[in-house]
Amino acid sequence: MNLVGGGWRDLPVVDALPGIVAALREAGSIVVEAEPGAGKTTLVPLAIAADPGLGERKVLVLEPRRIAARAAAVRMAALTGTPPGGYVGYATRLDTRLSAATRVEVVTEGVLIRRLLADPAIEDIGTVVFDEFHERGLDADLALALLLDAREALRPDLKLAVMSATIAAREVQALVPEARTIRVPGRTFPVETVYLDRPAPHEVASAAASAALVAMRDRPGDVLVFLPGEAEIRRAVDELAARGAAAKVCPLHASLPDAAQDEAIAPSRDGRRKIVLATTIAETSLTIEGVTAVVDTGLKRSPRYDARRGVTRLRTVRVSLAAADQRKGRAGRLGPGVCYRLWPEAETRQLDAHDEPEILSADLASLVLTIASWGVWDPAALAWIDPPPPGRVAEAKALLASLGAIQAKGAITPAGRRMAAIPAHPRLAHMIDAGDRLGHGAAACLLAALLSEPDVLPRADSADLALRLDAVKPGGRASRGAGQRIAATARQLRSAARIGREFGGEFGGGDEGLLTALAWPDRIAQRRGGDGRFLMAS
Repeated sequence: MNLVGGGWRDLPVVDALPGIVAALREAGSIVVEAEPGAGKTTLVPLAIAADPGLGERKVLVLEPRRIAARAAAVRMAALTGTPPGGYVGYATRLDTRLSAATRVEVVTEGVLIRRLLADPAIEDIGTVVFDEFHERGLDADLALALLLDAREALRPDLKLAVMSATIAAREVQALVPEARTIRVPGRTFPVETVYLDRPAPHEVASAAASAALVAMRDRPGDVLVFLPGEAEIRRAVDELAARGAAAKVCPLHASLPDAAQDEAIAPSRDGRRKIVLATTIAETSLTIEGVTAVVDTGLKRSPRYDARRGVTRLRTVRVSLAAADQRKGRAGRLGPGVCYRLWPEAETRQLDAHDEPEILSADLASLVLTIASWGVWDPAALAWIDPPPPGRVAEAKALLASLGAIQAKGAITPAGRRMAAIPAHPRLAHMIDAGDRLGHGAAACLLAALLSEPDVLPRADSADLALRLDAVKPGGRASRGAGQRIAATARQLRSAARIGREFGGEFGGGDEGLLTALAWPDRIAQRRGGDGRFLMAS
């Protein structure tokens, strides 16, 4: 490889690259185990792309999050001395930079799934690289199952590389026996662990801000703070401002504009020290320069499917021991560091060893619709590390049948195929598809985008949809960037649903209620008196 710039030659993965490329060429499948900071995300795909045996085909790199996909592509492009969208490009749900010259394409897992539905053979791809596979998101498991099926039926020459920051070889080799495992040692310095008292739930942001200021006082370098979600990040920003923090405070989460994300990830341009306030996206997928201290709340937001109510809710839960160790390791990249854990040491022994794979607890409606579009009725016909729970599959099939996406015996309907092409939950996809046939397709796309946005109102405790519709109007009080994200998502949904016109006016005459009912027909209720009692359709 002819790479430019410095800093990459001494990364731990460099010495392993010839063996990685040779093993992939000979076996067709590999597992690369390397700790965060080893350089696997950027250097392994470039080494594979440089192998003459790849021919004219591309390397497709899968990342679990949009921010990680863009950051990895930008870093690889810089190493090759080309602009993003040239030799290295990326495609996410809301942003694409690709060209005829692209040889390494970084995408989110959902982008690959939709591409496979449109072109199961993906003839232009020579190697698919799964990055951060240990996170075991639902889309990662589904993408792997579809790829293995496509490889068996259509593309036996398609090569597969699975990269993980923690042990994954045993799980992958159960599905791909020929896969070879390459272990790359990490390069981390000792990290001191300081245990603090666990704060009350409403004091998490304040306690994290206090610990960050202690780290700034006692340690050189930048501080990385792990908080459960955007609400706590905003509160910590306010807390640090109120305390007169001299450092540059940089939030980091997926909803921020690209420029704000870049500012948090890159070294400070003016030499000021930084306090980066991040969600789980900073655990393994991103490298944040300059960090010597970590503050870990030990919490994260995790989607949990409520089978009784039939909805998915974000819950604040404890991280696993593996995730806590990943967070701690972020302080030991440059030299000896420190990790402040906001819980007593004894509680560490109570943490789960690893995070539960999302497929075991998630709403499976999207997965079942996807495999039905793939031509599979029974998920057991595909290869899974953890098979989808049969009870959840049955619930998903019942929902899809009620939405007209599948027939009782399993065949996907024409409406179901249209829904599968729309990158949204099947409920919202049905709202768009059915709404378009009622002449409200563009309005349905805007409403679906709004309902997909988790945090339109900065500090709202009301679920009233009308408040959110008002918030995204010009001059409304939507949280920072929400209006732009909703508009971009609506455009993407219109494109996927082939709706050429934009939504040109305000909702009226109950249109928003009608459209929402198309997505949640089982949630329609009849008012029973004036005291808040309703009779549900279900």
